[in-house]
Amino acid sequence: MSFDNAYEAITEENDSRWAFGTGFEDPLSGVDTTVPSGVDGARLAAYCLMLGDDALIFSHRLQEWCTNAPELEDEVAIANIALDLLGQARLLLARAGKADGSERSEDSYAFFRSEQEYRNVRLAELEGGHFGHLIARLLVFSIWRLALLQRLQSSVDPVLAAIADKGVKEVAYHRDYAAQWAVRLGDGTELSHARMQEGLDAVWPYVDELFAAHEVEFVESPSLRPEFDAILDQVLAVATLKRPETGAIAGVSGRMGRDGVHTERMGYLLATLQSVAREHPDATW
Repeated sequence: MSFDNAYEAITEENDSRWAFGTGFEDPLSGVDTTVPSGVDGARLAAYCLMLGDDALIFSHRLQEWCTNAPELEDEVAIANIALDLLGQARLLLARAGKADGSERSEDSYAFFRSEQEYRNVRLAELEGGHFGHLIARLLVFSIWRLALLQRLQSSVDPVLAAIADKGVKEVAYHRDYAAQWAVRLGDGTELSHARMQEGLDAVWPYVDELFAAHEVEFVESPSLRPEFDAILDQVLAVATLKRPETGAIAGVSGRMGRDGVHTERMGYLLATLQSVAREHPDATW
């Protein structure tokens, strides 16, 4: 099947599924993945890998909440958000393999890299806590990611632009879902307010990293901060929550998630995520 452009191909409705060992079709099959003239393929690949890793790792953390959400409706909502991010990860990792000419597959990137080769922000790998922690992480992540994807809709690379265009529609819902819950908890009971504030306080040390400039990026990360602050402040005001004042978690010699330096939680996450693939690297079923 072929398509006239990247937007049509990436947004085409289909019944694809994804899991290791199933041999499913390349998510960019039928898309013209030629790197535009004047664009450095290696740089484009590195950037797609960063955004793909953010989505993949945070998707995994959200999946851990299945059967643990407070209501059945939220079980479904959180699972669907996780699936949206997994779909974004598929497209971005596949784009990385095409952009640098390696033809490396999404499975190869997801299951056969070491911890130091992952380029996600550290916020994406945070685990556990109560529901207030989850909503705080999702709120911060989705406000930031939506602002980023909106700017990438005009990317010089039409494939990345199409991926961003699809992602904007999804992450707009993620942000709305998280904001509604933040208000519901923050402006609720004394206990729910305290839990939501605890969640924000816990995630805040990882916020500055989202806006740290990096040599490989197609959108200047610091430029996203004013929009992020404005939207977050609106949510906090309605939710009667306070902006945390805790300082940022420093990197190692200035190196953070984008440089392959992660929290101690990351190794355990990958051990779970990659276990089947590494035990049965040639599996099909």
